[in-house]
Amino acid sequence: MLHLQPKKLPTVLEASLILLLTVSLISFFIIEMQSVPHVPILLGIFIMLSYGAIKKMSFEHLQRGMVQGAQTGIGAVLLFFLIGILISSWMASGTIPALMNVAFSLAGGPWFLAITFAVTALVGIALGSSFTTAATVGVALMGVGQTMDVSLAMIAGAVVSGAFFGDKMSPLSDTTNLASTVVGVDLFDHIKNMAWTTIPAFIITFILFAFLSPDQQSGSEKLASFQNNLVEAGLIHWTSWLPIIVLVLLTINKRPAFLSLAISSLTATLIAGFRGVMDWSALWGTWFNGYTAETNSEAVNQLLSRGGMNSMLFTVSLVLLALTLGGLFFATGVIPSILKKVQQSLNSVRSATVTTALTAIGINIAIGEQYLSILLTGEAYKSAYQKAKLARKNLSRTLEDAGTVINPLVPWSVCGVFLSGVLGVPVLEYLPFAFFCLLSPLLTIVFGWTGKTMTPSTKDHVQPLKQANG
Repeated sequence: MLHLQPKKLPTVLEASLILLLTVSLISFFIIEMQSVPHVPILLGIFIMLSYGAIKKMSFEHLQRGMVQGAQTGIGAVLLFFLIGILISSWMASGTIPALMNVAFSLAGGPWFLAITFAVTALVGIALGSSFTTAATVGVALMGVGQTMDVSLAMIAGAVVSGAFFGDKMSPLSDTTNLASTVVGVDLFDHIKNMAWTTIPAFIITFILFAFLSPDQQSGSEKLASFQNNLVEAGLIHWTSWLPIIVLVLLTINKRPAFLSLAISSLTATLIAGFRGVMDWSALWGTWFNGYTAETNSEAVNQLLSRGGMNSMLFTVSLVLLALTLGGLFFATGVIPSILKKVQQSLNSVRSATVTTALTAIGINIAIGEQYLSILLTGEAYKSAYQKAKLARKNLSRTLEDAGTVINPLVPWSVCGVFLSGVLGVPVLEYLPFAFFCLLSPLLTIVFGWTGKTMTPSTKDHVQPLKQANG
């Protein structure tokens, strides 16, 4: 969206003040007034339109910025609708209940939160999608948590942490491929280099969740009773595992996420239909309205009644508004002005990593889109790293450490809105427990500051940046 910027950029001070005003307004409404994010983001759009008018920018230019900003999220919007369908169809076919049944068995042992984190991490690596992981295994584990004396915010934090570990380290992940492609680094070199920060973050996170996990016997009788009611509902069948198998096979074969989710949803729907779970007209209706369970247990009904495109409309509307605001930040030159200034401040190995990380975090907060945080930051600082005696994989690692995993911690971001809707826990509630997402940028900044694990470039003609202590 850099081509949207006006011919004359505002000063850095002016751009910083207008950005701070808008983000502060949104934060105040969400945190202090407990408002739904739609209202303050719409007010932010009004502020930016007014600012553009004051700067004598044509409405056509500003409108083009809004449209192109919203267009960046169309792919995500389509996936959101499909994930809503996936959840409802997987409920009807017994796929998510089958996952819950397995999770109940795991919950009977110690370290439930740590196991939740580890399981979602493994599934995330296998699927390469934090959204799909959270919407399937994550939903199942959240359901188990409803029957235990465990904070749902903690469970959501464990699910988000595991899902984004997998999203970050999987060769099938969009963000992982994007970060390596933007910088021009081999995909597997990029993944291996991320291990320096990602593995310590994983270990620390696992230990923290092990300490926070409830006692092994906590709520064991209630848990067993709930599991029995779930099994007696009659949804779980050997065919319930087929939609998962289909999804994994399609993912391994690198089929597009849209097609993988669509085919898995169709598979689940056909399984539910041929098994006679419900009549065909009602079954297809669940694609929009979601699945409604009708068992003898009210608790099970509440747990299994979810999904459908309708459940994603809140998320979709918020994502489009947030990205529209992001488009205005570019059209008015606010973001380009700040990017240009910070790009010029790279004069040491230390500042290269720290500035890159803070820029990726800042774009996530301002725009709420993780792809743009990786793309824009990578493009802005690639030349600086090439002029430095730093291998490009240092840049790609920082992009993921501070770009990919920060997005779910922003209430108005694409990931934050989606996860809070699917898991049923507000972003600000699970944020303190999303340990992996908090540790990753911290570790990358520490390693960049100290120079540890930073790989030098092998090109002799490259001119080095000043040393960190220079």
